[in-house]
Amino acid sequence: MKIATRSPFRSLALSLAFGGSLMFGAVGSIDSLRGGDWTNWRGPRGTGEADDRSYPTTWSATEGIRWEYEIPGVGGSTPIVHGDRILLTTGAEGRNWVIALDSDGKELWRKDLGEERPGKHQKASGANPSPVADDEHVFVYFKSGDLACLDWDGNILWQRNLQQEFGEDTLWWDLGTSPILTSKHVVVACMHSGPSYLAAFDPKTGEIAWKQDRNLPAPEEANQSYTTPVVVKDGDRETIVTVGADHITGNDAATGEQLWSVGGLNPSQNGYFRSISSPVVAGEVVVAPYARGDSLTAVRMGGSGDVTDSHVAWRGEAISADVPTPAYHDGAIFVLNDRGRIAKLDPRDGSILAETELERSRLAFSASPIIAGGHLYAIREDGATFVVALGEKLESIAKNELGEFPTPVVASPVMVDGRILIRTGSRLYCIGD
Repeated sequence: MKIATRSPFRSLALSLAFGGSLMFGAVGSIDSLRGGDWTNWRGPRGTGEADDRSYPTTWSATEGIRWEYEIPGVGGSTPIVHGDRILLTTGAEGRNWVIALDSDGKELWRKDLGEERPGKHQKASGANPSPVADDEHVFVYFKSGDLACLDWDGNILWQRNLQQEFGEDTLWWDLGTSPILTSKHVVVACMHSGPSYLAAFDPKTGEIAWKQDRNLPAPEEANQSYTTPVVVKDGDRETIVTVGADHITGNDAATGEQLWSVGGLNPSQNGYFRSISSPVVAGEVVVAPYARGDSLTAVRMGGSGDVTDSHVAWRGEAISADVPTPAYHDGAIFVLNDRGRIAKLDPRDGSILAETELERSRLAFSASPIIAGGHLYAIREDGATFVVALGEKLESIAKNELGEFPTPVVASPVMVDGRILIRTGSRLYCIGD
């Protein structure tokens, strides 16, 4: 492990507003978090965008690396950052681990959180769900069903196993959904072939606050979802928007009650439309990729019951994504598909405003794109990071390689204080001065 010594990550003020009455609420105590923190896998705004300061656009395995840390075992989760702490999860020696580093890459502590259930797919692991945090708590979730809360000093405050309590995971592949925070609870979605549900827990005690069934008509593998819900604040109400089992649903974050649903995502009743790419809040709509990257659906918030006919703003098939989750920035949606095509869309009607294609390869893009400092960053499974300048046109300006890795890179980049964290299966790199 190479260590450098510099000042810790600094705080940056960021706005959380997203136009109209909609505001993404990714954490409880939103106002208490520093803008420079990156406390969930999609960034401080929950939309795959960072601040507008400058970030590195070129580096290599021998240049521009501030430090690197060798991660024990393997994992696909995206790290999070709070102040001068970096936190990640992994599976090693048959156990689930959560590890904290300081901003110079020095390990501070690691905690054992139970027996690892390894991944089955070559892209997956037992530690694919990403942590989520607020000022006081860190929440981690593993394929084994272990859900735990720690403080930032590594003390385990509570732990429970959702599979032991609510039934075994029947996903064909590997758990991918990450826990989310509302203003009151930590929430986990479980969508598979057994009884599916959303469950909310008291962040301080771990006691269950509510559990809501989510069993919707979808054939075979289409009833399985690896997506992470988003929290939308509409006035005083928080709504949890979830994609899976051929539907988009909205649940009251306080009570769990299902408020509305949108169907029609699988009109041909394809039995293999499992969902991986998560929804994103884009101004006045929530946008959801589906159908293994063949469709994109935008839904207006509100209403009750089946709102398929009244609240679908638009549906598109020109571009979507199977695995990467779209980003939203400066009034536009940015979709990266699995083969490296990028399109900038108008959230009002889904029309394509600009597009480009990255270098062709047999390798796919599984990590979700991040927008920072006027650029879009897209990481291919071999760790090559492409940097695309955002403007009237989309222009690829750099390809940065870190070497070869034994497992595909699936974690999203993290952008804090002018530095970039890139997590491969077994290494964490910090790029920048």
